[in-house]
Amino acid sequence: MEVRKMVVIRRNPENVLKELKRHYDLVMKIPSSEYLRNPDFIVVDPRSGKKVKISFVTLDDGEFAGVVYDDTS
Repeated sequence: MEVRKMVVIRRNPENVLKELKRHYDLVMKIPSSEYLRNPDFIVVDPRSGKKVKISFVTLDDGEFAGVVYDDTS
């Protein structure tokens, strides 16, 4: 099992999602996704405290498939 260190980015989550959508074809909000159990990074709005978990999804052969995200409480 691969252990990854989660990265926390302090920035406006909406702006981060806009940038991801600009650069990646497939960006989906999937709250129950297994990929979000251990996200690649969490974006935290320093003013409101709103958090968004984000994971990059790759296929078994290593090919990029998309980005999955969800809001956290």
